[in-house]
Parts: sequence; structure tokens; C-alpha cells
Amino acid sequence: MEDITVAMKDTPLPHIAILPSPGMGHLNPLAEFAKRLVLHHNFSATFITISVDSYPESHRTVLDALPKAIDSITLPPIPSTEFPQNSSIETRISLSIKHSLLSVRDVLNTLKSTTQLVALVVDHFGTDSFDVAREFGIAPYMFFTSSLMMLSFLFHFPTLDATYSGEFAELTEPVILPGCIPVSGEDLPNPVHDRSKESYAWMLHRCRRAKEAEGILVNSFMGLEPAVVKALKQDPSNPPFYPVGPLIKTDSGSTHEGEKPECLRWLDEQPRGSVLYVSFGSGGTLSSKQLTELACGLEMSGQRFLWVARSPHDKETNATFFSVQSVENPFDFLPKGFLARTKGLGLVVPSWAPQLQVLSHGSTGGFLSHCGWNSTLESIINGVPMIAWPLYAEQKMNAAMLAGDLKVALRPRVGEMGLVGREEIARVINGVMVGEEGKRLKDRMQELRNAGATALDEGGSSYTAMREAAHAWESCRYQPINPLR
Repeated sequence: MEDITVAMKDTPLPHIAILPSPGMGHLNPLAEFAKRLVLHHNFSATFITISVDSYPESHRTVLDALPKAIDSITLPPIPSTEFPQNSSIETRISLSIKHSLLSVRDVLNTLKSTTQLVALVVDHFGTDSFDVAREFGIAPYMFFTSSLMMLSFLFHFPTLDATYSGEFAELTEPVILPGCIPVSGEDLPNPVHDRSKESYAWMLHRCRRAKEAEGILVNSFMGLEPAVVKALKQDPSNPPFYPVGPLIKTDSGSTHEGEKPECLRWLDEQPRGSVLYVSFGSGGTLSSKQLTELACGLEMSGQRFLWVARSPHDKETNATFFSVQSVENPFDFLPKGFLARTKGLGLVVPSWAPQLQVLSHGSTGGFLSHCGWNSTLESIINGVPMIAWPLYAEQKMNAAMLAGDLKVALRPRVGEMGLVGREEIARVINGVMVGEEGKRLKDRMQELRNAGATALDEGGSSYTAMREAAHAWESCRYQPINPLR
């Protein structure tokens, strides 16, 4: 018996290589996935990260905080000349993966000889690496960082592309995806809105390759999208998929020990459930006109608010994906007198707030959000109803699901010139924060909060799905599950 125990201790753990595409929205959920895999299912892992100009310190902070069983390797930087001028963010991310494949091959070659490497896990931008994985006889898997509804769209987009010849925004009838609410053409993801653009071709390419995965882990859960789960399982052409969410960043970060940010101290002084948190994410900006309407709508509503305000994207002539805040006066873009008139009612902070701590605070009663999937899950986990204000990527599809299907959000109507007017903004704010409508939203969000927590507990649907994926990897230590898929 002693000899068997020694042998078991000497047996290397099954090892997973994880390739996230650039961006914290991809790295954070993959980091949480890796932690659960290592801590609960007895694996080890290596992150393979791509050098990027934005967020290098944030990337390193996340990776350095991972358990010791998770290593990380940073690939050589990609020359800026490899990215076409004025290319979309989706195109740049796709090209960053493409130009990193030789380096990925070198890393996998090393890992194959030094670990019990069983699988490569990538996000949906990294599917071109599937070929490299199969060269080494390891299973290529995808970790999908958005909803099951969006995964359904990925599977069906090639058919939609072949079926419709015009632009999707011009469709007179909604798009029907199995198990999902009908979606207007305008609410489909941004990269598919213009067939002439390179981002459309990249989207189509990634969607075609998605079904080549041996399996797909999804950052959603059974109780959130049960009809989509059922519909996806009924299609035999789909790879096995595992709803393992809701996985969100679990540490607050960016604050020193003993130091409490001003916004949290301000929240401590507000009545329970009385504050609307307003944030469009790290990359979300509004035009000057829309930002003015938002400010006036917040003021008109009479509700307390905490607003993470970023400089409008048309303020600077050199505006980029990430706006630049004025150092001298970070709020010089706000309407004249706004800060003075709302003093005591609201707090405006520049660029960043500890979102997890804000959403979990007892004084927070609503979230005006861009509907990025990570922010959406953070709101669900904390039971905070939403105002759905999508900006780009797949956020309009998320907003349609949150407002039209899950009934946990209100979505403001867009008026003339593509602007959401101040009266409409005040209407949805009051709808979420007070009255019977707000109570229904809160009650429904609490139901989802409880369902999400149960899913992650041992024996829950997401815990079980993660265990099933881990068992599949343990069973394919020496060859892919289905090399001919």
C-alpha cells in the first residue's frame, strides 16, 4: 500500500495550457477558471500571454496572484507594423493570435516534454491555434467568455451569412436562434454590421472554426439560460459544451492595505439600496452630446448616483479606443454647474472604481451598464438590477436578453440623432430604483443571484460541468478525444 501511495505522489498532474487573447475581459474569467480547475479538480496549468501595449501591469497583477500550480509565459511582442492602420479592435486581437502561433508552438513543444499536457484552452479569438494543438496530440478546447445565447449565434452565423445577402441591420424580421428570444438585426454583434469590413471576415472565420473544438466551456450557467442549453444539446453537430459560470474576478485589487477609496466611504453614508452605479467599463465612452444628456438625466431623476465618468470620445482630436482624462480638470466635459447642483446627491469619480466592491455594497441598488458580459455576471452575482446601455461588441445582444428575456433590466429607447434623451434616462432610472417595477426587477435578479451561487457549489450544475470537462481531459492524456472533428 505504501508503494502505491508513493507512486501516486510521483505521478505528474494533468496539465492545461491556456491562451487568452489580449484584454482583461478575456484574462479575468480564464484566470478564475484556472483557479477552480487547480484548486478543486487537481490540475496544473500554464498561461501563455501575448504582449500588448495596453494593460501590461494589470495583466501581470492578475497572473502573479494565481496559485503556485499555475505558471505563466509571455510571448515575444508583435511589431506594430503587423497591424493595419485604423483596424478595428477585433481585427487587431485576431491578428495578434495569428502572428503568435509560431511562439505558441514553441511553448507547447516545451510543455509537452516537461508536463503531462492534455489540452490547450483558448478564448473565441484563439481558434487558429487548434491546428498547433493537434500537432502535439493535445485536445483543443475553447473557453467562451460570453453568454450561451452568443455561442448559439456563433454556431449559426455561417448559415445566416449564406442565407442573407444584405446587411443584417436592414432585416425587417428578427433573427431566430434556437432557444433564444428573437433578435433584431441591429442587435447582432458589431463586427457583423458591415460585410465589407475585415472584422466581418474575421468573425465569420472564427465562427466556422468554433465547431472544431473538442469541447467548449462557457461562462454562463444552467439557471440563467436553460432554454439555450436544451437547444444546443439537441444539435448533434455542436461540440460538447460545459456551462461553468458565473466566473468573475474575485479580488478587489488596486487598493493598498488599510486604504478605502473615496467612493466606498461615500457609499457607507448612503441609505441601503439607494444608489445607482453608472459605469461603461474600461473601454466604454460616450459622445459629448450623449454624455450631456446622461448628466442631465441623472440630475432630473432625483436619485442618488455614483458615476465613473470618462472623457467623451469626440473630445480629443486623437481619440483612441481608450479615452484620455484631463489631469488639470478631469470633469471639464460635464455640463456647467452639474457637480455643484448634484453635490450630496451624487458622486462622480474619474475613469475607475472598484466595481466588485461597489456592486456588493449594501447602498448600491442599481447598475447602469454597457452590458459587457463580465459586468453582467458581476451584477447578477450581487443581485443588482440593471439599466442596459450597450455600446459595442456583443453588448446589444446581452441587453436584449437582460431586458427582454430575463426581465432584470430596463433598456432606454434611443431617440433622434441616435441619442438617448434626458427624459428617457430619468424614466428608466426611476423605473429601476423605485416603485413596483423596480421591485420586480430586484426580486428577479435575486432569483438569478441564488441560482448562480448554487451552480458553483459542489454538486451544482457548473461545478459538475467543470468536473466533466476535467474528466474528459484526464481520459485523453495521450491523444485527442476526436482528432478528426
